[in-house]
Amino acid sequence: MTGIVPPSDETADKLADEMLAHGRRVVEMEAEGLTQLAGSIGPQFVAAAKALLNLTGRVVVSGVGKSGHVAGKIAATLASTGTPAFFVHAAEAAHGDMGMISEQDVVMLISNSGETSELVPIIQHVTRMRVPLIGISSGADSLLLRNATVPLLLPRADEACPVGIAPTTSTTMTLALGDALAMVVMQRRGFSRDDFRLLHPGGLIGLRLMRVSEMMHRGERLPLVGPETSMPEVIMTMTTKSFGIAGVVDGEGSIVGVITDGDLRRNIERLTSARARHVMTVDPRVIPASTLAEDALKFLNAQKVTALFVIDDAPGAGRRVPVGLVHVHDFLRLGLS
Repeated sequence: MTGIVPPSDETADKLADEMLAHGRRVVEMEAEGLTQLAGSIGPQFVAAAKALLNLTGRVVVSGVGKSGHVAGKIAATLASTGTPAFFVHAAEAAHGDMGMISEQDVVMLISNSGETSELVPIIQHVTRMRVPLIGISSGADSLLLRNATVPLLLPRADEACPVGIAPTTSTTMTLALGDALAMVVMQRRGFSRDDFRLLHPGGLIGLRLMRVSEMMHRGERLPLVGPETSMPEVIMTMTTKSFGIAGVVDGEGSIVGVITDGDLRRNIERLTSARARHVMTVDPRVIPASTLAEDALKFLNAQKVTALFVIDDAPGAGRRVPVGLVHVHDFLRLGLS
């Protein structure tokens, strides 16, 4: 029995070089398309953005094939950044799903050729309803752009496919154009990180936008001592709470110092007789309870500390009263690093 003869090392290296060159050329061609797209953005882009900003209903995005997949992503991006939107499959629209389109909506249709037959019933329907239609196509004189209220013409760029057929550069440009519209509208709406957080409570984005107050240790878990607490008691508190830190609070409950494992090592010779105020680091770093989790983690890393006390920053709180504590391990458990 004869087997397949593996290529020689020299041949394998040549094949690898050819694949690397081809892969890089694909990316370069798509990047060239994006450069052309950036230069083509003009008044019609502004008109499309205004149509979305003046929206009283929802954006209905549709397409077929690869354009349909891109349309779904654009609808999802719009919806997640403050512009209500959903995807309707063009083929299904002709079988009843056009009932999802209302007079308050804006319709966005995507077709590279602009002649996709499945879009014709939707074009006719929205024309009868006088619903604003944003068309995205590379066909300047196509059916879609001729009937669009706002025609967005994609530059004629070569597809990165070896035979020039598979949608590659065109879909990348369309996706980028959808992102550009969504981000411009998001910025003009003043859509904030707080707004983003309300729409993204799950996944890594939800974790990154979580407030420190939602993840901090609180109440009896806090290792707090007074300035006159003996160091043996401080050490017992630190050991029991297991955070490697103790906060020193004054008679009004404000944090005036912290004691860490490092402070213990630096003062080891007098730990049996000293008080907390003798060993503590004064004016400690703290973070407000409203700090976002990802910002808190960045602060921990920048300060090269493993734990921080959280203070109440609600209006009128005034004093540096510790209401919680966060440890770097808390972020790791949540999947943030």
